[in-house]
Amino acid sequence: MNIRRLDFRGIQHALYDIIFEADTRAGKWFDVILIVSIVSSVLVVMLDSVASYNESYGYYLYGMEWGFTLLFTAEYILRLSCVKKPVKYAASFLGVVDLLAILPTYVSMLVPGSQYLIVIRVLRVLRVFRVFKLATYIGEASILIQAMKASRRKITIFLMTILTLVIIFGSLMYLIEGSQNGFSSIPRSIYWAIVTMTTVGYGDISPKTNLGQALASVIMILGYAIIAVPTGIVTAELSLSSLKKVTTQVCPECLAHGHDTDAVFCKFCSERLNPEPSLSPQEAP
Repeated sequence: MNIRRLDFRGIQHALYDIIFEADTRAGKWFDVILIVSIVSSVLVVMLDSVASYNESYGYYLYGMEWGFTLLFTAEYILRLSCVKKPVKYAASFLGVVDLLAILPTYVSMLVPGSQYLIVIRVLRVLRVFRVFKLATYIGEASILIQAMKASRRKITIFLMTILTLVIIFGSLMYLIEGSQNGFSSIPRSIYWAIVTMTTVGYGDISPKTNLGQALASVIMILGYAIIAVPTGIVTAELSLSSLKKVTTQVCPECLAHGHDTDAVFCKFCSERLNPEPSLSPQEAP
C-alpha cells in the first residue's frame, strides 16, 4: 500500500514537471506539441466555417475536431490530477480557458453551431510565454499591471477631466452648428467631440461654419496633447519599479508564477517549489 502511494506521488510529481514546467526538456516538448495542437485545432474550425471546405472535407474536419477535443480533455484531466488543489486551478484564468476549449464540442451535440466557439482555444497559446522562456516578459507585464493600478487615481481624474471637456465642447458645437449641419442633439455633438479629440475622425459629422471649424481646430490640437498624458502617468509609475529576472516555475500549491531564479519557496504562499517525492514517517515500511 505504501509502495503504491509512493508510486502515485512519484507519477504525480513527474506529470507536474512535464505539464506545468517549461524548464525541463520534457516540459518544453509537451508545451510545444500542445501549442501546435491548439493552432491546428483553431485552423480546423476556421476551415470548417468555409462553405467549400465544409462541403468537400466536412467529414474529415469533424473527425479531426473530435480528435483534438479528446486530446485536450485528457490533458485537462491530467492537469487537475497533478495539482494539489484541482478546484483552485479549475477556477483560475488558464483553467477556465482550458475548460472552455473543450466544452463547445460536447455542447454542439445539443446546440448545433456552438462548436465554432472553440476558437477560444487560441487563448491557450498564452502558454508560449513559458515554452520559449519569455518569463521576463511575463514579469514585465506584472510590473505594467502594478504601475496601472498605482496610477488608477490619476487616470480616473484624467478621464473625468476629458469627460467634462467633451461635454463642454459638444454643447458649444451644438449651439454653433445646430441640427442643420448634423449636430442634431447634445449627445450627438458630444459623440463628435469624442471622435475629434481622440483623433479618430470618422467624418460622418463635420462643422460647416467658420466658428465651428475654429473650435474643431482647437479640439484637434488639444487631442494630440491629451493623448500623451496617460502615457506619462503610467511611465512615471513604471520608472519607480525595478525589473527582476524570473523563472518559469509554477508553484504547486497556489499555481503562481514569476518567481526569482534562485527562489526555493513560493513568495506568495511559502510552499516549497518543486518538492521531491519522499516517504512520510507513516508511509515508511
